[in-house]
Amino acid sequence: MDTTNLETDPLDAHVLKLALIGPHEQRRRMVASALATSQAAMVREYSTYPPTLKDVPRLLDQGFDAIIIDLESDPEYALSLVEEIVTQGQATVIVYASRVDPNWIVRAMRAGAREYLSDPVDQAALSEALNRASTRKVVPKSAKKSGGKLLVFMGGKGGSGVTTVACNFAVSLVQECGQGAVLIDLDLPLGDAALSLGLTPQFSTADALQNAERLDSNFFNKLLMKHASGLPVLGAPGRFPHVQASNDAIDKLLTVARQEFDWVVVDAGSRFDLTGATWFQRADTVYMVMQAGIPELRNSHRLISEFFKSNVPKLEIVLNRYVSRSMGVDEEHIEKALTRPIQWRIPSDYYTVRRMQNEAVPLASEESAISKAIQDMARAACGMEPKLEKRRGFSLFK
Repeated sequence: MDTTNLETDPLDAHVLKLALIGPHEQRRRMVASALATSQAAMVREYSTYPPTLKDVPRLLDQGFDAIIIDLESDPEYALSLVEEIVTQGQATVIVYASRVDPNWIVRAMRAGAREYLSDPVDQAALSEALNRASTRKVVPKSAKKSGGKLLVFMGGKGGSGVTTVACNFAVSLVQECGQGAVLIDLDLPLGDAALSLGLTPQFSTADALQNAERLDSNFFNKLLMKHASGLPVLGAPGRFPHVQASNDAIDKLLTVARQEFDWVVVDAGSRFDLTGATWFQRADTVYMVMQAGIPELRNSHRLISEFFKSNVPKLEIVLNRYVSRSMGVDEEHIEKALTRPIQWRIPSDYYTVRRMQNEAVPLASEESAISKAIQDMARAACGMEPKLEKRRGFSLFK
């Protein structure tokens, strides 16, 4: 491969760094000429494809924001090259050919290409393609966020109230801590986090997992739906999804989410199959939501014994629907059974919770004993003191 050096400051955040790969010199020169009119791009030309797909990492190490590839010189190899670049990196891939071929367009898009250009290169279309590439511009590794906190909510048994607590916790993070948070529903296939918040999203967790190989910050943000509280939500699908979610796909989803948000809240329901995954073990805190029942105590004890032998990830026990002195099993016996202390107690208030579920109004938006408890959980997570109790009635003295 040969290169052409351009004297442009690579640190300029507004300049796109482009690779133009074209074995056919005339077509490559045509695209290069069109690119020359853009002052917001620095272009490095390659007169051959990478010799093998194993050479792709070396190409990606150059930190290109977009890679423009001649599709026509060797369509099969070019398509394999597109797929390899998309799989291994974050650069936007643009392909070009001398003609519009519907078959090539479909195959290129399936491989992961974002744009298709043809002769003659339309300047307006090229500018729009570069603008879209600019919005997906690769952030240098040194400039990326170190990663937001991953907080996972799960239950020892279905019906423990995991979704109610997770949804209101995420809303409280936004309202109490003033930091960016996102809620992701991994309780597939029938999670109802979005429903609990009164949302009917167009896209779902299934869309993210089915497209994990091309998932980036731009694509991820397009999947989210924002709640009135300001909380972005990626809900479970409204229909029964036919998707096998691998742990690698989930890991990719959560990695992208952590690069975008300070807090990533995951509703894992009672998905015990997720507990052995690498991404689960990298969680900052796992909140195990449970009630004081024998089946949940047994399940929770087994989970703790198997997956929380050390304090990584950090585990916090949340006793939901808590009623002092009338649970049938006292706290001392619960803590002894779990071999862990109870960190949080969510008061029992059936009618408040039922109204929240029916009206899809977060508990965190109203004053109640439940909302106070969940707000304190969120405040503790972001290093804040518990919320002071508001005085009731009035006083003549201040």
